[in-house]
Amino acid sequence: MNEERIFGIISYAGDAKGTAYEALNSAENFEFEKAEELMKQAQETMREAHKLQTKMIHEEAAGNTVEVNIILIHAQDHLMTAMSEINLIERFIKMYKKIDER
Repeated sequence: MNEERIFGIISYAGDAKGTAYEALNSAENFEFEKAEELMKQAQETMREAHKLQTKMIHEEAAGNTVEVNIILIHAQDHLMTAMSEINLIERFIKMYKKIDER
């Protein structure tokens, strides 16, 4: 069961990050409506990854030990990297909007 969640975290985080980079490409071309829609999709996908992580945390807090292995560590790394990159991409999109206004 945990393996399904772990691979779900990896999959959702990777999809979210990829979608965010698509949004950045759109912003670079000053296609802001498309960029906004893609960022909404990326955030929703990231929420799904976070839900899986939260379930595992709640289980651990309830006394059900979650086995820590290299795949879980990889999933956590993937999730946190995706979150950071999405935050930076949001800032870049704002910057491109400011550039376009000038």
